[in-house]
Amino acid sequence: MGNIVAIVGRPNVGKSTLFNRLTKSHQAIVDETAGVTRDRQYGKVFWNGKEFSIIDTGGYTFNSDDEFEVEIRRQVQLAVDEAAVILFLVDVQVGITDYDLEIANLLRRSKKNVILVVNKVDFSEHVGDSYEFHRLGFNDFFTISGGNGSGTGDLLDRVLELLPEDVKSDIDDSLPKYTIVGRPNAGKSSILNAFMGQERNIVTSIAGTTRDSIYTRYNKFGHDFYLVDTAGLRKRNKEKDDIEFYSTMRSVRAIEDSDVCILMVDATRGFEAQDKKIFSLIEKNNKGVVVLVNKWDLIEKDSKTAKKWEEAIRAEMAPYTDFPIVFTSVPNKQRIYEAIEQADKVYENRKRRISTSELNDALLPIIGEYPPPATKGKYIRIKYITQLPSATPTFAFFCNLPQYIKDPYKRFLENKMREMWDFTGVPVNLVMRKK
Repeated sequence: MGNIVAIVGRPNVGKSTLFNRLTKSHQAIVDETAGVTRDRQYGKVFWNGKEFSIIDTGGYTFNSDDEFEVEIRRQVQLAVDEAAVILFLVDVQVGITDYDLEIANLLRRSKKNVILVVNKVDFSEHVGDSYEFHRLGFNDFFTISGGNGSGTGDLLDRVLELLPEDVKSDIDDSLPKYTIVGRPNAGKSSILNAFMGQERNIVTSIAGTTRDSIYTRYNKFGHDFYLVDTAGLRKRNKEKDDIEFYSTMRSVRAIEDSDVCILMVDATRGFEAQDKKIFSLIEKNNKGVVVLVNKWDLIEKDSKTAKKWEEAIRAEMAPYTDFPIVFTSVPNKQRIYEAIEQADKVYENRKRRISTSELNDALLPIIGEYPPPATKGKYIRIKYITQLPSATPTFAFFCNLPQYIKDPYKRFLENKMREMWDFTGVPVNLVMRKK
């Protein structure tokens, strides 16, 4: 289970640079222009065998002529509401600014775990300059250089100490966990109620983890699983519930708590950028996915409409196109139980295990016939394939030159595997290893 850590601070203190270093990616746009990060960035950090989610918020400003100012302040406030640990970044080379004081006040009132991170301590002579930041009044205090990475190891050790342990009380881990995700107003709560019907006595709700996920057990019609509802998915007051934010922290929490995500799309609005973002989060977290196109009763259609919708959604998500799409109408109870059938199938596909002999017998002849293209005059030979023990299907291909196997060939292999074994609705990971 991941926990959420948020990086906050005024513009240009190096939040994106730190985010990129911790996630070992270059997802965030790094630019000398103040306030380039408008949108939150979301990534995973692996440290000492543990993993957590990290959010890079927009730069925090007040009374500037920046029209994004209100939005960015709200992002920080939402980060404060949702994160377990907050990294408050300041810039040693600039010193304490009014913005820093203002953010410090806000964070002190939050009663959250806040670590003050003094950034850009690139040389030893900057260490002395960092002491003035003690007057911001935070006990946890680290000096780092986001640019060269010094100090980040100690910082991450402290983050792990502060993250809450996930306590799973009374949750039967052998049962699947399905989460309904999607943009606001796609019909998530109405489908939950439709699944549960009036037979509330069959349902036991357990307040699950330190992160307030509610696990509702559904055991009827031959199914037995938990529907996961997270605190983050409840209605917040409108002022705070900005739609963009939905795609990051609350979706992250919901997705991380599940085995299969049921992504609800509003047919009256089409498959929008926001839906695509949530789908990508599901894929990035290696969870199973079923897409429900809801409110299907409200649109004009002919015999080809569903097929056109399917093609359009798969084209948006390419190259990952092997997932179920169900067209539903909650008030008419149309195909809503098919959604559960599909989620069960996807759950089974995610647990699929293929023996090493079966993998090699099936794939090595194909690889022999269509080997990876030679690179720099070197021939690549794949000798042996095995499935790795992991929550989601992951396969190791042992070969002489793993670094030369490019994505198109990996996709070719993945497509062949999907033809032979049913992995519908599940991301499949292929890793190339030196034999």
